[in-house]
Amino acid sequence: MRYHPLGRTGLFVSELCLGTMTFGGADGMWRQIGALQQNDAEALIGQAVDAGINFIDTADVYSEGVSEEITGQALKNLKIPREQVVVATKVFGQTGEGPNGRGLTRSHILDGVKASLKRLQLDHIDLYQVHGFDPATPMDETLRALDQLVRHGHVRYIGVSNWAAWQIMKALGMSERLGLARFESLQAYYSVAGRDLERELVPMLKSEGVGLMVWSPLAGGFLSGKYSRDSQGQAEEGSRRIAFDFPPVNKDKAWDCIDAMRPIAEAKGVSVARVALAWLLHQPQVTSVIVGAKRPEQLADNLAATGVVLSPDELRQIGDASVLAAEYPGWMLERQGEYRGKQMAPALPGNA
Repeated sequence: MRYHPLGRTGLFVSELCLGTMTFGGADGMWRQIGALQQNDAEALIGQAVDAGINFIDTADVYSEGVSEEITGQALKNLKIPREQVVVATKVFGQTGEGPNGRGLTRSHILDGVKASLKRLQLDHIDLYQVHGFDPATPMDETLRALDQLVRHGHVRYIGVSNWAAWQIMKALGMSERLGLARFESLQAYYSVAGRDLERELVPMLKSEGVGLMVWSPLAGGFLSGKYSRDSQGQAEEGSRRIAFDFPPVNKDKAWDCIDAMRPIAEAKGVSVARVALAWLLHQPQVTSVIVGAKRPEQLADNLAATGVVLSPDELRQIGDASVLAAEYPGWMLERQGEYRGKQMAPALPGNA
């Protein structure tokens, strides 16, 4: 297990992060995602920590707060030293009755952190993330409330999830101007079958030193190897996508990716899922990949992705199958910047 600094901080997190969305199993979509109760969830957390994972991600809305409760109780029962685990959770979604029970207002954030700390049985949260963008709340109100949590010690670092590049840049600029705590990480969807964030978000992350946490690295199970073009998208019994088809996937494109990864997986004697995770772990912009599981053997396979080394040729094969279609202004920036790029490159034959 390798460890990377979270954004510009000195906090190191494991390259794999244990996601807890499968804990709890409340009504609706949460039961479709996973319904692990205390003992089974606790076993997975112990398995992850034993493998070197020091990073756990949850959210106040997962199973209506039950995921946080199970996670906190597991850390207590397993007697994991507090300083040896980085706990991340989120705020934004509906957690209370009425029009003020959601969003990124000062009120909802301050109420939310108190409730999360109680459910987690912790005195501080290492990474507190806003779970979505709130168009109804002024951004400075959100940032000032988060900064207050950092100053009071309830939260160590703050992050963002599911925002556009321009929104994050605006927040970073505002934080710098006002002297507030800044977002140190982005949690975003990224997979071999969904590389959209490479257009705007990845360049922004690199420019500003913001870390990247990846959610749904197997595209909601589509890249698990259970699917193939011949099966017409039908997965084996028990697959999450049968009842909860999310995130959206261009299935023709995803099948091309699976077709490219399957021979590589077979040659290495590993699962397609392991290759898909390894591809992400080879991307320099990735800080940590969030893996969730329902069974110990599923988590074991995900953990083993850290040992899969992809050659430059294998990375090229997967990259060619998953490459994004050209899109403006990207193709124009590439065309117009080509000459200047050569000027900036070292003096090599052909660059003169």
